[in-house]
Formats: sequence, structure tokens, C-alpha cells
Amino acid sequence: MAVEEEGLRVFQSVKIKIGEAKNIPPYPGPNKMRDCYCTVNLDQEEVFRTKTIEKSLCPFYGEDFYCEIPRSFRHLSFYIFDRDVFRRDSSIGKVAVKKEDLQKYHGKDHWFPLQPVCADSEVQGKVHLELRLSEVITDSGVVCHKLATRSEAKKTKVKRKTNNPQFDEVFFFEVTKPLSYTKRQFDVEEDDVDKLALKVDLWNASNLKFGDEFLGEVRVPLKVLGQSGVHDAWYFLQPRDNGNKSVKADELGSLRLNIVYTEDHVFPTEHYNPLRDLLLQSAHVEPVSASAAHILGEVCREKQEAAVPLVRLFLHYGKIVPFLSVIAHAEINRTQDPNTIFRGNSLTSKCIDETMKLAGMHYLRVTLKPIIDEICTDHKPCEIDPVKLKESENLDTNRENLRQYVDRIFNVITSSGVSCPTVMCDIFFSLRESAASRFQVDPDVRYTAVSSFIFLRFFAPAILSPNLFHLRPHHPDPCTSRTLTLISKTIQTLGSLAKSKSANFKESYMAAFYDYFNEQKYADAVKNFLDLISSSARWDQKSIETPIMLKEGFMIKRAQGRNRFGLKNFKKRWFRLTNHEFTYHKTKGEGALCSIPIENILAVERLEEESFKMKNMFQVIQPERALYIQANNCVEARDWIDILTKVSQCNCKRLSTYHPSAYLNGHWLCCKLSADTAPGCTPCTGGLPANIQLDVDGDRETERIYSLYSTYMSKLVKMQEACGSKSVYDGPEQEEYSTFVIDDPQETYKTLRLVISAVQTLEQQHMQYKRDKFRKTKYGSQEHPIGDQSFQCYIRQQSESSTYSI
Repeated sequence: MAVEEEGLRVFQSVKIKIGEAKNIPPYPGPNKMRDCYCTVNLDQEEVFRTKTIEKSLCPFYGEDFYCEIPRSFRHLSFYIFDRDVFRRDSSIGKVAVKKEDLQKYHGKDHWFPLQPVCADSEVQGKVHLELRLSEVITDSGVVCHKLATRSEAKKTKVKRKTNNPQFDEVFFFEVTKPLSYTKRQFDVEEDDVDKLALKVDLWNASNLKFGDEFLGEVRVPLKVLGQSGVHDAWYFLQPRDNGNKSVKADELGSLRLNIVYTEDHVFPTEHYNPLRDLLLQSAHVEPVSASAAHILGEVCREKQEAAVPLVRLFLHYGKIVPFLSVIAHAEINRTQDPNTIFRGNSLTSKCIDETMKLAGMHYLRVTLKPIIDEICTDHKPCEIDPVKLKESENLDTNRENLRQYVDRIFNVITSSGVSCPTVMCDIFFSLRESAASRFQVDPDVRYTAVSSFIFLRFFAPAILSPNLFHLRPHHPDPCTSRTLTLISKTIQTLGSLAKSKSANFKESYMAAFYDYFNEQKYADAVKNFLDLISSSARWDQKSIETPIMLKEGFMIKRAQGRNRFGLKNFKKRWFRLTNHEFTYHKTKGEGALCSIPIENILAVERLEEESFKMKNMFQVIQPERALYIQANNCVEARDWIDILTKVSQCNCKRLSTYHPSAYLNGHWLCCKLSADTAPGCTPCTGGLPANIQLDVDGDRETERIYSLYSTYMSKLVKMQEACGSKSVYDGPEQEEYSTFVIDDPQETYKTLRLVISAVQTLEQQHMQYKRDKFRKTKYGSQEHPIGDQSFQCYIRQQSESSTYSI
């Protein structure tokens, strides 16, 4: 959720890895252990809670949390609680990081000492005060100065059931002159008055015996009245002076956190056109190493930094497949050994990983989540290491439990090809073709190039850590985690198609267990699955030597082009679908009576029952006419619609609308239009749920890429120098430039010059925005209350770097 600021959107987000806690003080009783969980809070609002780790003083959480921050905040806080089943959970300690300090710990593991949780220090919110100095003439004629505000000794009325109370009450108290004061006129600027301060406390009224709850306080020195005698401002509530008691280091233990806080200031889309155009042209730059996207991967400290916004940007604009195809092709051509293909953490592998996470999340949920939930719920013993076996467990029983789990997961994966998102299939097709072309003597490389991603980087990691792929809310318990580890290792090996799989295991118990699966049927199932997900309607299907049979069976078809009712129009036929064509035959094994190329399928939709008074009917729409088909039952009808939609989804002429009823007796039954070529009256359903549209903000992703370029500007300049060095010096590469991949120095230099120019232009626009905001911002307003330390830091920075004054 963005905050609008005069034509600019501000996004805040935080990614947190909650590692572990250590040296938690023992429970004061015979059982010293604690059951602890950790919460993440924006100020005092809880936004995430880890699972509870039982009976430990050094609990390991290993949980990740990401969120878009929808409001302003002052502290990012973490609380460690000790669970108590019978009474309220008790807080052990907290870590509170000020917003302005988050960048100090950006992306680094850091141990934070736990601080005590004290009610007097748990403060949030703000208060609006109006102070006014006035003169009052008493009955005796003496002039008194009074301050119109709430005072220390008086209380407002209680405002119940609200987090935003409005008091609108005025209190008076006298500012009396000292007895020693001899001047005729009482001046509010005198030192004696300057030393005075107004203290305002906020309390939560309570009817309980424990008394009212302190919410925060504000101290306002009277010198703020100045010459005008008036002060009107918002203040952040502050803790009591004794609210933060000092404790010794590690007295309450410590918490290991990795925090990545980002704040994106996103301009209107036209500001990003030059940089975005450079990035989106990357797939067409030759060589691709001279493209803006590839250069970003070269200068970033971690390839993952560049991969995340690049993938989202290219996905948003529908250019991810061409981009990944060219960078993968370039990497394959640099690979010497087919056994090491895509083994490194290159830009290609990171981008494909990120694409699978984004586009394949629904696919994972449909495929793996039901059985992962069952494994986490049932807690069946699956330990097969004799050393780790518990006394109450039987090794043969455990092996059988594990074998059944592996078999079931293997079967759901290898039968899920039709649900694999189209964008992933297109990428896998490109990988397969590039690898087969590069290593023509290796018949299996077309499979290993795809399996290295779909098994090793997608399914296996999701099984190993289901919480990281949003299949489970929390990290599994140790016993379940061990089961998932064993399953993941076996599935990974099954998918690798290695010739000597038992030798892949260092542990003898794993090699022995794998003998269960050392059968040809498993290798055949993997190859059939990889064949299916690496075929694509966008490419020349003739390049795949043999058609892949996807589905076949008897159904009833209506004769194409018939307009009259009659039973003779409906015939039972044998239907067969491959990745090349959809055909029907008089019976199984005979020649095709009709063949529909996949590229001619414009839509596949259900047909309303009223058309022919028949259930379970659907239509395969072609350029000339629709083929009406009746399946044997509703499940079969759904399966045929799904798989036909899947294989034809990338056809460039797919329809956006269709007629849900048939064309009979000279008109469409649905919309009554008479022309048989009339455009559809109902929007097409859009395909499988696995191909959901991603909610990506292209401008925000371009802003993130700009920020990365800006952060690594020194490396961009150094890369320019490397291009110059390579162009004029044809000798051994200088060591300081050897980290960059530069295939064409001149083209790379041209792109770098354009990138740096676009980044510098955006930088100037950001600086101008900050200056304008600096001039317009009022300290003490509701948006920037007094006591806002992050804003004070901002003011200080602007004062040092700007020639403007408030």
C-alpha cells in the first residue's frame, strides 16, 4: 500500500529473518526450560508471530517474514514471550529498532540484546496541544499571566472505546511572578519563566484494581511560546524518564535477526521511460552481456539483488521468456561440461528461481500442499538412520512410512505437468533446446537442463522448507523437518536422472533406501514429465521429434457445421490429444477422421446445457467453427477443458470472448445474433488457475533497479574503465577488471553510458523532490510531530546538503 505525496508514491516494506535466541533466563522453578515464541511488531501492533519452541533456553526459529508496511511507524519491535497455558503469556524481553536506525543493520545477521519490557516504556501515538499565554486582571487589579492548556493537576473527561480520543478541553493555571521580582512588567521571556515546562500525561482509564495504564507523556518547555505567546503543535508521546531501565548485556539473552527495510519513492511512470526502455531491450542486445539487465547483475554484490526486480519487471511487461532465453543461451555456451550446467549462482539461475517462485506458487500449492499438510499433521516416524533411531521405533516400519511418502509425492509431481504454468514451460523449452544444441553428443542433457531447475531448485526446496514457499505458516518441528529432508533428498535424486544414483548418497542408509526406487519406471516417469513441461505452443513444435501423448479416450461429438437437431448428428469417437494436435478417430488405433492443430484452437469453454439438452458438454473453438463435445462425466469434462486450455493458452490468436451457447437455426442461442461470425458475448475464462496474473507495479520495480544502479555507481564507473582497458589493451586481463563479464567492450561501454545518464537524471529528480519537500514540511504538524527523530535526522541531512532554508 503506497502513501501518496504530491504526485509521488511512497512504499515501505520489510523482510525479516528471525534466526534464534540464546541465553534466555531460566524459568524460576524446578523446570528451568521455557516454551518461547517471538512476535514482530510495528510499534506495539503485532503483525507476525513465530511458532512456539518448547523446552529451550536457546530457541531456534529460522522463520522468514515479509510485509508491505501500510502506515508510518517509529519502532520495529520484537518480543520474546514465554507461553503459559493456564494464564497470560509473560514477556521475557524485547528488541526495539528505531526506524532511522534500520539501515545500520540492512541485510546483515546481527545479535540484539534483549531489553526489559516495562509498561512505562511501551509508548506510541501522538497528541495535539495548543498553548496560549494570556493576561488576566484579578479583582485586586493585579495582572496575572495564564496558560490556556491542560495542566498537570487536572484531568480531562474519560473518552471511552476509542484509539483517537478528542478532548477539546481548556485548563488554566497561573504563571505568578516570584516575590523577589520588582519590575513593573512581567516578561514571559525572562529566565525564570523559561525554566518552566508543561507536562501532559495520557492514561488508559481502568476499572480494575491495578489502576490506570500509562500511555505516554509530553514535556513542553514554556520558552516555545516565544514572542507571540502562542504555540500549536503535534507531539509524539514519549516514555517516562525511568521507562528504559539499563540492564547488563545478555542479562535477558539476545536475539539474532536479519532485517532488510526498503523505502521506495516512486515517481509517475514517464520519469522511468529512459531507464525502463533500456532494460526491456536487453533481450535484443547482442551480445546480451552488453545489455542493461546483464550489467545490473554484474555490478550487484549478490545476483539475487538484481534478479528480484528484473524478473518482476520483465514479467509485468510480458518479456521474461525472451530475456531468460538469451541469458541462458549465453551461459550454456560458456559451459564446458554438461554435468555442471546451471550449477552456479549465476544471474540466469537466480532469475529462473525467482520466476518459478512468482509464477509457480499456485502450482506448488495445488501439487504439494495437501500431502505436506498431511506429513506435518500425522507425525509418522520416518527416521532411517540406525544411529538416530529411537528405542520405540522400528527401522522397517520407518522405511515403509518414508517410502510411501516419497512414492506419493513423486506421483503427484510427475502427473502434474498439465498444471505447470505456461511461462515456466516456455522457459524450460528454451533451456532444453539450447542445452541439446550445445551438447549434441549427450542425449540426456535436454532433461538435466530442465530437471536442474524444476526438481533441484523448485520441488526439492519446497519440500525441504515449506514455510519459505508459503505451503506452511511456520518452520516444521525437528522431527517433521527431518522427514521432509529425507523426502527432499530422494525426490532430488529421482529427478536428476543420474546413471549411478545410489552413489550420489554419502550415507549408506540413504543408498540402501534408494534401492526401492532403482527401477526404470521411475526414470521413464521423470522423462515423460520433463518432456511435457518443456514443450511450448509458442515455439516450432516440429523441433520435438516425437509428439507427446497427453490424453485420450472415448467421447461424443456433434458433427461440425450441422444446424439441425437430430441424434445422427452425435457420434461416439476416440479422441487423442498431443502437444501437436487434437484428433478424433472412429475407434482406437484407426486413422484420424479430423485433425485440429494446436495453434488453431482459439478457446476451450463449457457449453450451456440448454444448447442440446445434454450435460457435460464443452466446445473447442476454431477459426471457422466450434467443435461441440460431450464428456462422460463432469470430472472428465473438466480434465479435458483444463488440458486443452493448457496446451493452447499461448496461441497468439486466442479469443477474449466466446458464445456460451450453440449457433442453431440461424442464430446464437445466447445473444440471439444472426451472423455465425458475430464476436462472442461472454468473456473467456482465461485458463487454468496456475496461470494467474501477477500483481506487479512496473514503476516500483524500475525505481528499485534505479536504487541498485545508484548504490553501485562506483562499480558502473569501474566497468566503464574495464571496457576502455579491453578495447585498447590486447593482453592479459588486469586483475581489478577480471570480475566483469565483458564480451564486447564497445557495446558494453555504450550501454553503460546510457545507464549512467538515466540514473543521474533520476537522481537529480529525487534530490529536487527532497528539496521541495524540505521547504514545504512543517515540523510539529500531524504528519511530522515534534519528537520524530527520523524527521529530525532528515532535517539535519537536508540542512547539511541543501542551500535552501526553512
